[in-house]
Amino acid sequence: MFCDLGDIQVHYEVHGEGKPIIMIHGFSPDYRLMEGCMEPVFKDRSGFQRIYLDLPGMGRTKGEYWLTGTDDMLDVVLRFIETVIPGQSFLLAGESYGGYLARGVMTKMGDRVEGLLTICSPIYAEREKRELPEHTVIKTDEQLIASLPLEEAREFASIAVVQDEYVLKRTREEIIPGVMLADPVFLEKIKQNYAFSFSIDLPQPFEKPVLFFTGRQDAVVGFKDHWAILDQFPRASFAVLDRAGHNLQIEQPAVFNALVADWLDRSEEALHLKKEHTAK
Repeated sequence: MFCDLGDIQVHYEVHGEGKPIIMIHGFSPDYRLMEGCMEPVFKDRSGFQRIYLDLPGMGRTKGEYWLTGTDDMLDVVLRFIETVIPGQSFLLAGESYGGYLARGVMTKMGDRVEGLLTICSPIYAEREKRELPEHTVIKTDEQLIASLPLEEAREFASIAVVQDEYVLKRTREEIIPGVMLADPVFLEKIKQNYAFSFSIDLPQPFEKPVLFFTGRQDAVVGFKDHWAILDQFPRASFAVLDRAGHNLQIEQPAVFNALVADWLDRSEEALHLKKEHTAK
């Protein structure tokens, strides 16, 4: 379905009912990245409405000419939220660039955010500011890599820390289709203004449940930079997973599912306590 914001039509998908969770994918893929890793957690769980959007220039949302950088991308996300769930409180989940945008949302409507989850997201938009490890491969299936078309083999090997059939299958299903739909010219324009023009550091600690996923072998955004924001999130779990790169959600699915379930448990608990306090 599409959300009409007047100057842009935002494609999105909705699953379930209950407390809304806004799901924001990374740079180049589409909503299927978040849907692929998050929906298994809700297989036997109710009480949450999952809202997956396609960012401009990605998936089925057109990259309109007037969008020139991440400030404009955030404006679209904020207006999308206000249109789809007007006045409601919600949880936020974002992967990579989507997590960076989620922190932007926090600065603009943090009073409505009941919990935050980020997956392999940059603390610093500028790559030169990030503390990055070297790309490391923990597991590889050389026969599998040799069987792939040269371009796919090169791309897969350049980012995957676990290079096996399972990771390849999910990459093909959840990431590649979105990348193939992306508008490269539009995205190149956004890259020129990739960082917010304002600080996204919070003026006061966020006292609600948070989960930060980072990959120990993530050579795209790293993991050490997250310690710089630790004091802003006193209710945060910081997970640095071994055997995990920038596609952590695919390379460590069991741990990912368990920790997301824990974040949802903590969020439900906090919401229940808030409701009780309000009733009194």
